[in-house]
Amino acid sequence: MSDVTAINAALNAPGRQYPLERTRNIGIAAHIDAGKTTTTERILFYTGLIHKIGDVDDGNTVTDWMEQEKERGITITSAAVTCFWTQKQEEGLYKSRATIPHRINIIDTPGHVDFTAEVERSMRVLDGAVAVFCGVAGVQPQSETVWRQATKYKVPRIAFVNKMDRTGANFENALNDMRKKLNAYAFPIFLPIGAEDQFAGVIDVVNLRSIVWGPGDVSNEGLKYEIRELTPEQMEQAVAARAELVDAVSNKDDLIAEMVLEDKPIDAATLKAAVRRLTCKIELIPVLCGSAFKKKGVQVLVDAVVDYLPSPLDIPPAVGHELGTEVQVEVPTDDNKKFCSLAFKLWTDPYAGKLVFFRVYSGQLKKGDTIYNPRTRKRERVSRLMVIQGSERKDIDGVYAGDIAALVGLRNITTGDTLCDESFDITLEPPTFPEPVISMAIEPKTKADRDKMSEGLQRLSEEDPTFHVFTNEETGQLIIAGMGELHLEIIRDRLKREFKVEADAGAPQIAYRETITKPAEGEGKFIRQSGGRGQYGHACVKVEPNEKGKGVEVINGIVGGSIPREYIPAVENGIREAIKSGVYAGYQVIDIKVEITDGSFHEVDSNELAFKMAGIFALKDAFEKAAPILLEPIMKVEVTTPDEYQGDLLGDINRRRGVIHGVDGKGGQTILNAQVPLAEMFGYATAIRSLSKGRASYSMEPQNFQQVPNSVLTTVLDAAKKKPAARS
Repeated sequence: MSDVTAINAALNAPGRQYPLERTRNIGIAAHIDAGKTTTTERILFYTGLIHKIGDVDDGNTVTDWMEQEKERGITITSAAVTCFWTQKQEEGLYKSRATIPHRINIIDTPGHVDFTAEVERSMRVLDGAVAVFCGVAGVQPQSETVWRQATKYKVPRIAFVNKMDRTGANFENALNDMRKKLNAYAFPIFLPIGAEDQFAGVIDVVNLRSIVWGPGDVSNEGLKYEIRELTPEQMEQAVAARAELVDAVSNKDDLIAEMVLEDKPIDAATLKAAVRRLTCKIELIPVLCGSAFKKKGVQVLVDAVVDYLPSPLDIPPAVGHELGTEVQVEVPTDDNKKFCSLAFKLWTDPYAGKLVFFRVYSGQLKKGDTIYNPRTRKRERVSRLMVIQGSERKDIDGVYAGDIAALVGLRNITTGDTLCDESFDITLEPPTFPEPVISMAIEPKTKADRDKMSEGLQRLSEEDPTFHVFTNEETGQLIIAGMGELHLEIIRDRLKREFKVEADAGAPQIAYRETITKPAEGEGKFIRQSGGRGQYGHACVKVEPNEKGKGVEVINGIVGGSIPREYIPAVENGIREAIKSGVYAGYQVIDIKVEITDGSFHEVDSNELAFKMAGIFALKDAFEKAAPILLEPIMKVEVTTPDEYQGDLLGDINRRRGVIHGVDGKGGQTILNAQVPLAEMFGYATAIRSLSKGRASYSMEPQNFQQVPNSVLTTVLDAAKKKPAARS
């Protein structure tokens, strides 16, 4: 086990101390309250980074270091931590013949849907992930979201079924949930010995042995464990699971398939290597189990991270594009190639200033080197490099391919920027983020705080790509928009704590959207004659519904020069401006295709402004003829309640215009799955506590947009006219 002195020495030693094949960049991701932060804390303890284990309930964990995280017991911002693990290599069943140290960079991500951007940008730069599931609840709504995010960025993963000590824990149910709800090719490499208060250890399916933890926790040293022979009953269970695992692997791995066909024995090392190959290719999910809170199964989990999750060399190299083109350029994972990295997170540190978290894909970077940003075409000198240990910052002299670290003092950087060598002028694909679904007007309590509030909001929007700040041109009010009530509440709290600004906010408003249901044509003319040179712009457009989720497409269909080429961009700008501000009720337009079909111009009076206005008028004219509709955000809601409150909660969801899609029973609890309009979910936390005497819980995440029913359309339109500041 490493100690802090050894860790610091390793971080500050010259040159690469840990080869790429012994480096792991992993994320811990799951639904809220599945135990991500607790799991991370135990990993940090067993890897020697900390000598006293913190707990979420006590507010003293390493990765939940913000005041709001400590108070609420939730993770709000992803935290990067570097630790080191010395794995024992075993010969036969128990003999230790060598130890191999590994460097593990861990990112603990939030589970609450309001902070989904933190998961999104973390997944973009990770090589592997540990998906944590609750042994009682199994796969929950946000579990599905983070799973989709990991799939989107092609992140290999292993699964850890946590909380096996809890009443109602059932490993088989959690495993079946993964297969059914996530369509995961998931197979256990460890099985639990007992469950609930009888959970004592795990059965190692690959090596056919058991690992059992002791009964106590001595002087915060963690639990001691023993490797034991399997009992006859355990052996029967392990052999069956191993046969299932071998069969699953043979379906996808030629070497194992050949050995099975030839009836050759498959030893542990061969099976482990095959499981690793499939895991790295995202073709198999190894499943483990344990209880992070009770400190059981954590060492086994870290071993599995090393054994099965990829190093930077085990995944395909990153691919960039030559600036402004679609030409692909491979970025080799090699210290000796040209430097290339991706800035995936910005954070304002009260002591160090602006931190830019970045992942190095190739080359190396030292203090004093010059770094280049292809987006801005500017160079900057690197004055300070750090690795982050929760709330602590450790200065380092250099970083290498595969490393995750932070830069201090860079200017004009945004999330998703490529930072590279000037002679390697490419851009890596940035992470993508969802649009805000909720907004509110905000103003400082005193005029003296106005400048401080603007500065604070600007900094917070730089850090968080899902937090938007803009001024409503109609009313002059400042609007903030985010992913949910909690998101905006945390923003206001950070304004108060970090920037010393007290702010008043209006009631949360919904980010409705507009679209059309049929094709139509429209015409726009902007003609002004007031003596001297006038204004003349004339454009015709055709609109039609676009595929759901395809967004807005603007096509130039002009032939024959009815609108001169130099004025086409002005017409397009006018169309996009009208789309952004809305036509039907002042909300942004989505999923629409617009073609500029015709127009006319005046030799003297035509200019860009006139054609921009013509584009706005033409789009509005066509939109009004295309049977416009208003869309509202729909949330996927999962409610977990004791059986006796099921009826009351079902009735409440129905009153909120909710549609029930499933009612499941699990361990004396009822799980309700529903879709409910976001507009009806305000204040639900209070309502559910009241209806269930505080015993029910819920989670929700954005699902899609659906048409606002006629029964509430008039109310929404009237409210939109009265409160233009709420539009986004």
